[in-house]
Amino acid sequence: MAAAALVELLPKEYGYVAIVLVLYVFLNFYMAIQVGMARKKYNVPYPALYAVESENKQAKQFNCVQRGHQNSLETMPIFFMLMILGGLKHPLVCAGLGLLHVVARYFYFTGYSTGDPMKRLTLGKYHMLAILGLIGCTISFGWSLLNQPASS
Repeated sequence: MAAAALVELLPKEYGYVAIVLVLYVFLNFYMAIQVGMARKKYNVPYPALYAVESENKQAKQFNCVQRGHQNSLETMPIFFMLMILGGLKHPLVCAGLGLLHVVARYFYFTGYSTGDPMKRLTLGKYHMLAILGLIGCTISFGWSLLNQPASS
């Protein structure tokens, strides 16, 4: 099947899903740059993933920046899968929930990066609301597939 034919099968609004996914990629680039800058600022050379508190008095500061990014990387496959699948049936709802997720993850990261891990939850906690909504959209998509008339 040609790519053009595949695109014709998708709802027009699915384009919003694609755009939100790319926004998350840009957010990930931003966070990666912040971790790189924190490595220099807090003197945490590669390949160390985290700073050791007994060796670096600013370890907590760096580790908070690193954890904010790492946690976003850990949840990214879940977010992408739910957006891609749920968006097939509910593209506008998923795009809206995805945008909420991206914005909340930004605040999660910037709050965490202050060095006070609790600040990640001020606005960052809403990313879970978005994930729950995306789970619902994806279940709805799966349920629709299961309830289709049998093909012959």
